Amino acid sequence: MPIISRFLGIIIFMYYRDHLPPHFHAKYGEYEIIVDINTGVVEGKFPKRALRLVLEWYELNKEALLKNWEKIQKGEVPEPIPPLE
Repeated sequence: MPIISRFLGIIIFMYYRDHLPPHFHAKYGEYEIIVDINTGVVEGKFPKRALRLVLEWYELNKEALLKNWEKIQKGEVPEPIPPLE
């Protein structure tokens, strides 16, 4: 489970050769969500403030996330993405 980014207690990661559609996982304490990179649709539950932060970070990094999705599907190491500041 390569970690892509960390910020404010939130961990963003992807699994190698995971199922479609392209997505990433976010974990905050005991909460976990999956975010579709193409649509921004969220599965799972997250505290509202943490969810807003993840979605803001996602909007800023869609291209990098898609590039990392392609890399990780090939078994390559993804590039870190800067945290939300």
